[in-house]
Amino acid sequence: MELKVLLKNVEVLNVIGDLDREIAGVNIDSRQIKEGHLFVAIPGTQTDGHNYIPKAIEQGAVAVLCEHFPDKRESGVTYIVVKSTEDCVGEVATQFYGDPSRKLTLVGVTGTNGKTTIATLLYNMFRQFGHKCGLLSTVCNYIEGEAIPTSHTTPDPIELNQLLAQMVEAGCEYAFMECSSHAIAQKRIGGLKFKGGLFTNLTRDHLDYHKTLENYRDAKKAFFDGLEKDAFAVTNADDKNGLFMVQNTKAQVKTYSIRSMADFKAKIIECHFEGMYLDIDGREVGVQFIGKFNVSNLLAVYGAAVMLGKKPEDILVVLSTLKSVNGRLEPIRSPEGYTAVVDYAHTPDALENVLKAIHEVLDGKGKVITVCGAGGNRDKGKRPLMAQEAVKQSDRVIITSDNPRFEEPQDIINDMLAGLDARQMKKVVSIVDRREAIRTACMMAEKGDVILIAGKGHEDYQEIKGVKHHFDDKEVVREIFGSEK
Repeated sequence: MELKVLLKNVEVLNVIGDLDREIAGVNIDSRQIKEGHLFVAIPGTQTDGHNYIPKAIEQGAVAVLCEHFPDKRESGVTYIVVKSTEDCVGEVATQFYGDPSRKLTLVGVTGTNGKTTIATLLYNMFRQFGHKCGLLSTVCNYIEGEAIPTSHTTPDPIELNQLLAQMVEAGCEYAFMECSSHAIAQKRIGGLKFKGGLFTNLTRDHLDYHKTLENYRDAKKAFFDGLEKDAFAVTNADDKNGLFMVQNTKAQVKTYSIRSMADFKAKIIECHFEGMYLDIDGREVGVQFIGKFNVSNLLAVYGAAVMLGKKPEDILVVLSTLKSVNGRLEPIRSPEGYTAVVDYAHTPDALENVLKAIHEVLDGKGKVITVCGAGGNRDKGKRPLMAQEAVKQSDRVIITSDNPRFEEPQDIINDMLAGLDARQMKKVVSIVDRREAIRTACMMAEKGDVILIAGKGHEDYQEIKGVKHHFDDKEVVREIFGSEK
């Protein structure tokens, strides 16, 4: 594609070199540059892409999109200066890959919790309706059933458009994607055309990056501010930020609720560990999920499907067949008669929701033992809050290691324990080794009890000092259960 065509939606401030040249690829990572590529230099939070311009040219870049000319310029290379490369990269990527989001019905899901569940259930539902679909999620990306591993909730704009273009090529009609606050703030979804957006909830998370809850909230809101007039926005009326998110959107707004008046409503009729019976907009349906927060998730899925033109009765039939997402409130029964529940809950709010869901099913007929930790090199402020939440709703708590990354596990545990008083500490033990912590919880449990193992869910690794070591909570639980027989 010609460079000047790539830049047609970009406000160029200055140019040195030829714009009438063919570009074979676009990248923001100098290591992935090949002959004939355009390198986009982005000033990142960890390192400045402008420092890697020489490396990109050495790799074969014939053009550079930057915010200022480098001191040393190579002949034969075109340099284009713009105000913000971060703002422009989405437009460039969209152009290079043929504007794929406009050839799909693209729906984004944002919020603190529930993004993976909602996006995945929509993907599974619309495939059951007979449509070819794509999914972009924390757990895995899918193009019509083919799994494509992921390392971020939302890929960078170039990888994102490449994946969407592959979906178009595979004949996909729909694409469902999680839109993280990082991705929105860093303009990773810039240039994309969304048919709809869903808001789940907003609680404390990612303050290591956003610094304040207001910045975090505003990043989410920016997604809805960017929706076009022909799009829809489905928002959670039970969250205090639900209506704030959509107050400036041009999209058609619909609300969902399990507590108040809304366009889409639901209530729980019965609840068991195997699932729930719900009333959704006056129709009864059995689902294979538990917990009020999952009722909200299912209601968001229902609302989005209605807005995408599906009949309510058909949606409920499919909803009744859908299963929980990998590592989300996943129960494993012990031969001894107690249950372990593995869940990704890694924020105070998520922990609260999962524990409430467990108590709704137990109804006072068993003890709750919680195993949890907190991630290293992330928001430290939520650590004592997570410990408090675990203690508040559990009979026993084991504080352990999660993904310590480059921090010492014991330091993270100490940060969590700092939130507890002497009375609360009586029901808490700390065990750094996660496997041993899970084993200890199993030794404490009796028939009818529930062990919540929180924080990692679908993850099959522990990240320690930059190295990922294989560790799967579900595998560990099953090994322990196997030794009980």
